[in-house]
Amino acid sequence: MANHPYIILVEPQLCENVGMAARAMKNCGLENLRLVKPRENHLSDKALAASSNSPEILQNAQVFDSLSDALGDLHYVFATTARHRDQTKMVYDAPQAAAEIANHIAREEKCGLVFGPERTGLRNEDVSLCDAIINIPLNPQHCSLNLSQAVLLAGYEYYKTTIGQTKPYFETNHTRLADKEKVLLFCRNLEGRLSNFANFTDEAKKDKLVLNLRNIFTRAQLTEQELNTLYGIVNYLAEGDFSSDGW
Repeated sequence: MANHPYIILVEPQLCENVGMAARAMKNCGLENLRLVKPRENHLSDKALAASSNSPEILQNAQVFDSLSDALGDLHYVFATTARHRDQTKMVYDAPQAAAEIANHIAREEKCGLVFGPERTGLRNEDVSLCDAIINIPLNPQHCSLNLSQAVLLAGYEYYKTTIGQTKPYFETNHTRLADKEKVLLFCRNLEGRLSNFANFTDEAKKDKLVLNLRNIFTRAQLTEQELNTLYGIVNYLAEGDFSSDGW
């Protein structure tokens, strides 16, 4: 398997939660799952159904009798916990931990993320076996997460390190942005149709109205399809026949 972080679930209680954790792993391109003394069968029908087309992660999961055994071949391990543990360790949030994991993996070291049982979380002795802690800042009045949610949050931050920084983009959906010439042509067309509008006959108000209209339409990032729609509406209104079911 690829040298991605190992997800280690300590004494998970419900097989459905293990299945949903597998689903979260697949969302984030993770495939290495280790289970420590799971209470229920992680290959049950319930677990497989909850994995939502991620059965291979469950089928390839390794099962261990103790956390120390599950960590034996790993080089650097993070414990995920929201509670103060009175232990001297580095504490990272999820993005910081993801960057640290990426650095270790770049050196061909094996890393793990350890998650505790649903009801209690990790014990102090579990945390003591780990190198560092991941703490995900949440509402102090309600900071507990479902097991799969915790896996998804930590896994997603790591996944982002593997795909590079994403940038916002403008989706035009089978059309394209109208260039300024076309937008201004529409504005002039609209202004011409408003020549008899009261504020357009008042020169003191006309300039301000023209500026406002052009700001509205040049700021809107209109597509060519949207411009055609606006032309249709303006033409329909100019005809003054509102009895049809058209625009």
